Amino acid sequence: MTSDGLLLDDSLRRKLDQMMLVASKVRPGAIKGERRSTRRGTSIEFADYRNYAPGDDLRRLDWNVYARLERPYIKLLEDEEDLAVHVVLDASASMDFPREGEPDSHKFLYARRLFAALAYVALVSNDRLMLTAVSDAGMEHFGPARGRSQAVQMLRWAHDLKPRGVTDLNIALRDYAMRTTRPGLTFVISDMFSPTGFVDGVNALLGKGHEIVILHVLSPEEVNPPLSGDLRLIDVESGKPQEVSLDSGLRDLYMRHLAQWQGDIRAECARRNVNYLSLVSGDGWERVILYDLRRLNVIK
Repeated sequence: MTSDGLLLDDSLRRKLDQMMLVASKVRPGAIKGERRSTRRGTSIEFADYRNYAPGDDLRRLDWNVYARLERPYIKLLEDEEDLAVHVVLDASASMDFPREGEPDSHKFLYARRLFAALAYVALVSNDRLMLTAVSDAGMEHFGPARGRSQAVQMLRWAHDLKPRGVTDLNIALRDYAMRTTRPGLTFVISDMFSPTGFVDGVNALLGKGHEIVILHVLSPEEVNPPLSGDLRLIDVESGKPQEVSLDSGLRDLYMRHLAQWQGDIRAECARRNVNYLSLVSGDGWERVILYDLRRLNVIK
């Protein structure tokens, strides 16, 4: 399989190799204190143990503990922080849009590239990664995983995901909050087309101690509809048709409602100290990782 088939090309992966994800507060299970170094294991001061995970450096196993307990543990040093990273992807049918036209504007492809890039950064930083795709068909998981050795398997798994059904973000995020045993830095990638909204689900994650970033992905056609005249629109999730006559007045009304909806989401996030980015799938997705999330101090 080529690098393109794995969602991230080699040149971008080389850039991601130099990055790490940053939480503003250390989550339970991490070493107390702020992340003080981008290099792992440079301090000689012992801080804690954690369970061995595939891909870990065997030189950092504590063989004395292994001899006593017959279980492998990795020694963590003072400048390390064992961050839990969760990335939740909306895999509903509404993300499968547009189905024709420029491939790079396809929402689900754009979202999966963000999904894979964030996961890759977590793996190369040796963070504890959990990936989840959600729809009304249930949850699909990759992880928990740790270490660069998991990257190719992760990319193949993300590449093979398919959008289907409906995603109710309140139900999905509440369920996820109940299932997770370790909170951390949590990304939610979605078009936010949720029948009951998202606030209750976000509150459930916050209540469990998660630090949240919402990446709101819409297509260029959704942000600036090119259509006009008498139309029969089909809801891609429910299949229900709707007859409309789209003139300049109705189009302007749509644009105002869209701006109000995005503004409401942004305001709800701001009230809860949730980072929010409004994204258009036709724009370069690499910029989100290389610049936008850096500006929010989520990546460095």
